[in-house]
Order: sequence, then structure tokens, then C-alpha cells
Amino acid sequence: MVLAYDHPLATQDVDAFAARGGLRMAELDVFAKRVAKQLDIEPDWLNSHFETFTGVLPSDYASRLRNVFRGTQLRVDALGPEDLLVMKCFAGRDKDLPHARRLIRLDADLSIVDRQLSELAERRYPGAEKAADYFDDLRDDEGV
Repeated sequence: MVLAYDHPLATQDVDAFAARGGLRMAELDVFAKRVAKQLDIEPDWLNSHFETFTGVLPSDYASRLRNVFRGTQLRVDALGPEDLLVMKCFAGRDKDLPHARRLIRLDADLSIVDRQLSELAERRYPGAEKAADYFDDLRDDEGV
């Protein structure tokens, strides 16, 4: 949210998962801890637990990735607003409302979000009904 969508910093960690390149977050954790030591920051600054929630993403999420950094050995992409919104709906937390509202205001294609939540609900994916309700309430509140 901070790097790709200019949303104010709210936490001290980075939610991440390895979308490309073949490395798993567990393998990257060793390097993240070295960076933490060099920068004198918390060793768990890279939240690899986020990876467990990527199962709710649409299969074509990679087509909406937005590059936020490209170095010689590291590329950092952010999820598209639609895909972040799907994940925010699944989290369903009050503290995520400002993020979700910001994503809607970025002209996210809400049909992608609606379609993904509906498909997951039809498959009886755990939490999908609740996520769809959160999304419906959010759209009502935002008038979209």
C-alpha cells in the first residue's frame, strides 16, 4: 500500500510472498534477517505469513502486478488494487477499511473482485461468504 499506492505507513513490517523467481519465503527469510541486522530493525520485518493467504487471489493476479523496485538481483512488485482488495475483504478487519476504501478510489476494476469472491463462495471456500458481505458493505458505504 505504501510503495504502490502512496498510502500512509501503518505498520513496521512488509507483507510479502514470492510470486516469481522460484524462491520460497522460507528461503528468503535468512536474507531478510541479515538485512534486519545490518539496518538495526526488527528481525521479523518481512512478514512471510502473508503467503498463506494468497490462495484467495484470482489465477490471473500476476497480470496486474505493479513494479515498485527493480535492482540488479531483486525485483519488487505490488499486487494490483483488485487483488489487494480481495485480500482485504478476506481479512475483514475494521483496521483495513481505510486501505480498502483507498483501493476502491484508485478505480480498481470491482468486477474482478466481485467475480473472485463469488467464485470462491460458490466453491464454499472458507470465509468467502463473509468476505463477499464485507465487499458489499464497503461498496454500499462508498456508493459504488
